[in-house]
This record gives sequence, structure tokens and C-alpha cells, in this order.
Amino acid sequence: MTAKDRISRKIITCTIVCLIVAAINTHGQTAAARTKRPSEHEWWENAVIYEIYPRSFQDTNGDGVGDLNGITKRLDYLKELGVDAIWLTPCYPSPQVDFGYDISDYESIDRHYGTMADFDRLVAEAGKRHIRVIMDMVMNDTSDQHAWFLQARSSRSNPYRDWYVWHDGKGETSIDKAAPPNNWQSEFGHSAWQWDEKTRQYYCHKFYIQQPDLNWDNPAVHRAFKEIMDFWLKRGVAGFRFDAIASLFEDPGLADEGVVKDRNGNPLIDAYGEQVLDGSKTFLVAKMHPVMQEMRAEADTFNTDAFPGYRVLIAEIYTSNITDLARMYGPPGKPEFQLPMDTQVGFIDKLDVAAFRAKLTDAEIGLGSNVPLVLFDNHDNPRLDMRYGNGVRDTDIQRVVATVLFASRGAALFYYGDEIGMKTTSPARREYVKDPIGITGWPKEKGRDGERTPMQWDGSAHAGFTTGTPWLPVPPSAASINVKAEEGDPDSLLTWYKALIRLKKTNRALEDGTDTMLDTENTKVLSWMRQAAGAPAVVVSVNFTAQPQTVNLANDALGAGTHKLKTLLKTPGAADSLSLDQIQLGPFGVYVGEVQ
Repeated sequence: MTAKDRISRKIITCTIVCLIVAAINTHGQTAAARTKRPSEHEWWENAVIYEIYPRSFQDTNGDGVGDLNGITKRLDYLKELGVDAIWLTPCYPSPQVDFGYDISDYESIDRHYGTMADFDRLVAEAGKRHIRVIMDMVMNDTSDQHAWFLQARSSRSNPYRDWYVWHDGKGETSIDKAAPPNNWQSEFGHSAWQWDEKTRQYYCHKFYIQQPDLNWDNPAVHRAFKEIMDFWLKRGVAGFRFDAIASLFEDPGLADEGVVKDRNGNPLIDAYGEQVLDGSKTFLVAKMHPVMQEMRAEADTFNTDAFPGYRVLIAEIYTSNITDLARMYGPPGKPEFQLPMDTQVGFIDKLDVAAFRAKLTDAEIGLGSNVPLVLFDNHDNPRLDMRYGNGVRDTDIQRVVATVLFASRGAALFYYGDEIGMKTTSPARREYVKDPIGITGWPKEKGRDGERTPMQWDGSAHAGFTTGTPWLPVPPSAASINVKAEEGDPDSLLTWYKALIRLKKTNRALEDGTDTMLDTENTKVLSWMRQAAGAPAVVVSVNFTAQPQTVNLANDALGAGTHKLKTLLKTPGAADSLSLDQIQLGPFGVYVGEVQ
């Protein structure tokens, strides 16, 4: 899904003074009640998950497109980075209209990426390094070249017809197809209905025309996807990330969607020149929950000695509040996702201390015993430099972002190249665009090519990605921003990521301690404390401004008195902070210290 799929997010104000007081008074008792060390079964509770866009990670056969053997080749790099699992965007056979999200066969590997034997080798080699493989699961739609749809469009009486969403047009006659059934729009521009001349009906497509929507009111579709999940779980995958899961169901009455208006009452217009609709009839999230309870129950059948280590289900979901996010875990006795994505934190898209504090507090107190999954980036959004950077101190700002990601409670997900500071590099001209979104929406919408450029391994002509011509050009920034250049630099962003991930895995408080916000009136510095029973507390302070800041956390953290600090991590070149009452931070500076 694209960035435009995100609905506006409302900052939820929370009273956190009581939480701080409770943390001060109990000094670990609350942490003891709320936390436990992750076991092999619950490996995902403090997991570091790395998203790989296979087309762009590593090419081994010189065709300019990344492949599975390329991922296998780089597993040692991922192990050294500290990754627990890799999420692969779709590598199933596909016409590649949506670069893999238009799937024509769910039980094979696309020829661009290799063979099933290559996939099995990847899973085996990753397992040797204690890295799990998570597949993308696309259940909203298939390719129009999938065998199911080819059958469905062959005739109205075909058994597969009801696997998809078909409907007559408005005012249709024997010679006139008339208008689409309603005003629903594709997320990629224009009507969500496509006329099929042979069978003289419209089919629904929430995304591209070549991605017809499946009919989830048909039990046969449920059975098919449970069989697909079984196929991959038997091959050793650790779980699935479910794409666009909120769009499975549409209004059966086919009512028009409402038009979103600005404060003056005028309709909002999108990049495609069309009115923005409210999604109220095409995102029926409530109907999705029973489906995911069913899918979770199927995945849980593999949690046996024959398939050690629990399988994890991850949701791509954009919610407007913490209550809706909490529902994604499922009600008592009917679990759904272990890790729905908490996009409320990472997609604030500006360094706003109050907003981050509110959303992190939401994740701490609004999810009960459930584990947050924090992320800032993915293959559908501009990279961190464009959304958070200022063009001058981007590396320092990315240290700030990484610290929030890895030093907060829960699992962490990040996108390939974030660890070296890869930059968004959008096409300069329309003829260079590969992403159909950009082709359709240019120049207001330039597409997603800019965040999908090849991984930058070294400073060579094609950044070590391929010996051929890369499918997308390597940015000029690769000359200095690359793995080889940063591996030996103690002050590099890559070194920072490795250090943070190592702390997340080895420091008891950072591994599974509670989060308590500190210095909560400060609008320039975000500070919090991690506490776990039987371990020293850890404080984290990140400066969201370009000016030096000094903070006093002594009273907030552990009550009055002098508390010494042991530095665990700090911005390169910064001075050590020796006590809680005077933590000094440079511009966009970071300090992580253990309370002695």
C-alpha cells in the first residue's frame, strides 16, 4: 500500500504523571508484573526484523534484478547486523505490474528471483545463522493472470466466478455497459471497477486494474489461503506479513463512499485529479477480524515440536487510534496478529516531541500485555531522509530515529538501507519512472521508485549490487553512503545501528523493560526510562532540535538524589553524562545510560 493509504492520525493526549509516579514508587515492581524474558516460542517479542525488497537487494546473475541467491549471499552481513528475521516482499510468480504484489501463483518462486530450490537453500542457510524468513501474504487480490481469475472471467457460470467481486453496471443493457456500480476508486487512480467485455460485468479492483479483488464472503477462498499458508509453513517459513489486510471486505450493498472535504467544504483532490473518498465502504475492518482468527488458528497448528518456534503473523495496518490497533491482536481466546504494525509512531513524519511522547505512551499503556511492533519506513514511502531529515544533519537525525526504534519496548522493523542512511532518489523525468503509480500520477505523484533503488554495498559503479544494468539506477550518493565505507568507521550510522541492536539484545532493561516517559513538559527533548525487574534502569534522551540541550531527569526517574550514570551509547564525539541531573545533548544528540 502507498503512503496515501494512511488516514490522518489524531494525537491522543494521555496523562502520564501517574505512570511516572508508579514507576518511581515501585522501582521495578511494575516491570516485574509486566515483563518476561522472551523464550524460543515467543522469539518475536523483542525481535529485530529487516524488510528486504528482493528486486533491489543483491543480484547474482547479472540481469540487474536482485534474487534469492543474492539474499543468501548477504546473510552473514545480516547476522552481524543483529537481525532475527527477514521479511521478503512478494517473490511469487507475477507479471510484475505491481512488482510482485500482483500474484499469479502463490506456491512457487518467480523466475526473476530464482527457483524453489534457491528458496529452500535461503531458508536453510538463514536458519543456520538463527535468522527466520517471513513471507508476504497478499489476500485482498490476485493477478488477473492467476488461474483462478482466468477461470472466473471465462464465463458467469464458471465455479471460480464467485471467487471474485463482480457486479452489473448501472443501467446496463444488452448493447450498453453503462456506468460502474458506484463511485469507488482504486488507490492507484480512477474507478475501482473494470468492465469485462466477454462476460459483460464489472469486477472490483481496489488497486491496479490487473489486481482483481477476491471475494472473502466465499468460504472456498478461506480454504485456499489456509492451504497456501500450509504450503510455505511446511517449507520452514517463520510466518507472514499480511498486506493491505484492512481492504478484504467491501460493502455488499455497494453504497457510494463519502467525499472528503476541506475546511471550506470543498472536495479534496488527489494526485490523479480525482475527489478523495473516505474509504468507509471499502475498508470494512470489522469483517476482517474473524478471517484473521481463522488464519491464526491455522498457523498455530504448526507450533509443535515438528516445527519448533512459534509462527508470527504481522499486519500491515494504518489505524487512527490505539484502540483500533489493540483490536488487531484479537479478543481473549481468539488471537489474530502477534505484531500489527504500530504506524502511529513511525509515520508521524516530523520530529515532534509531544506527538512521539503521546504515541509511545499509547503503545505502553494501551496495548495491555501485547507487544508493539514499531517501524519508521517501508517500500511504499519515501525514505527517512525525505520524511525526517533536514538535508544538513540527516545522519544525526537518523540516529535519533533509530534510537526511538530500537530503544523502545517491543519488536522493531526496519527497511533495507536504513542502516547506512540511503536517500530517497526519485526519478527526475517521467520517462525514467518504472512504478505505474508515478507514470499515472506524474508530476504530483512520482511513484515509489525513489525508495526502492538498489542496496548500496560499496562505492563501485553499481554499488556492488549487480554486474549488469540495475533495474533502477544507483543514486550518486552511493559513492559515500555504502556498507563498505561505513563498516570500518566507528562513527558511522551502520556502526550506530549495530550498537543499538546489540544493546536491545543484551541489556536486560532494553530487552524487555517497561517504558516510562520522563521530563514530560519538555518540547525539545524526548526522554524515557526502561525498567526490568532485577536490572538497573536505563534512561534514553534524544534531542529533536538543531540546538544543544541539557536535561535533568533525576527527580522524574528515580526520585530526589544524585544518581550516577554509566554511558551505554552516545552520539559520536559527545561528552559522557555522569549523572541524571545534567545530561548534555548536542544538536540532534542522543544519550543512553544505565543508572548506577
